[in-house]
Amino acid sequence: MTVVEPFGLSARDQAFEADVQAGLAAVESGLLDATKSSVPFITEAAQHLVRAGGKRFRPLLAMLAAQFGDPDAPGVVPAAVVVELTHLATLYHDDVMDEADVRRSVPSANARWGNSVAVLTGDFVFSRASRILADLGPEAVRIQAEAFERLVTGQILETAGPGEGVDPVEHYLEVLRGKTGSLVAVACRFGAMMAGADESAVDILTQYGERLGVAFQLADDVLDIASDSHESGKTPGTDLREGIPTLPVLHLRAQALADGKPDDLELVELLDGDLSDDARHAEALRRLRAHPALEQARRDTVRYAEEARATLTPLPEGYAKSALRELCDAVVHRAG
Repeated sequence: MTVVEPFGLSARDQAFEADVQAGLAAVESGLLDATKSSVPFITEAAQHLVRAGGKRFRPLLAMLAAQFGDPDAPGVVPAAVVVELTHLATLYHDDVMDEADVRRSVPSANARWGNSVAVLTGDFVFSRASRILADLGPEAVRIQAEAFERLVTGQILETAGPGEGVDPVEHYLEVLRGKTGSLVAVACRFGAMMAGADESAVDILTQYGERLGVAFQLADDVLDIASDSHESGKTPGTDLREGIPTLPVLHLRAQALADGKPDDLELVELLDGDLSDDARHAEALRRLRAHPALEQARRDTVRYAEEARATLTPLPEGYAKSALRELCDAVVHRAG
């Protein structure tokens, strides 16, 4: 399996491939070590999502960004572990907020052990990330704290919704820049920074990460509607059922408001109703899958991915830059 296989990417150099694979293997080991507790039940709960797998998108970005410096520098792997632990901790909390039953094709922690255990397990994972982060120095602590503030702010803004006179689509994109883009940006920043890359490369890779993170989440929005559970590892329409206004739904609402087409208004009314009913939920999914709003969300995904690709232009050519470019294609492919 190539390091980029989960994203449909190619590896063009054995030494490059081996180096990134070794880094990811070390991250995987670090994740398991970091989630061990002297209490067996805590270990089981904390390793629940680690062992469920996942693409390890953020650690992969950290390893690729590290190629612009010394990828074997001692802080690279621990920093990647910190970012992935932070991401995993947020998933425990997200699943409680969303009342999700499935995560990565396995029962969510809240479905298996209840909301209280899931929330506390997320807190435990956060604490272990902080312990590792402390050894990386005060600058790393500051960067992570700022990113986490943006992440939480994005989550709060999503919960609160847009204020009066604020365009819902622009509000949502701002939510994603904080909620998702900030942590993906830190993965790139930490990888480059810990590897000793020059400051301009660190800045470029940070900007790339934020844009790619938004594109990745927009692709998830499309998948939540367009895919089945086998493809996404999540229950289709989870966000829809919970009334979370993802981009396809926001585009639908904007079109309905602008054009007043009866079919669009009827679909909006359906979405505003009780989607806990399986038949209504299935009907909403079916109609959204056929609506132009879904294709519009796909185009937005492509736009952000292309912006991420363009950001890379000043970086020196090489296998790492090629892989980062191909990740932009892979994110778009997920939404296809």
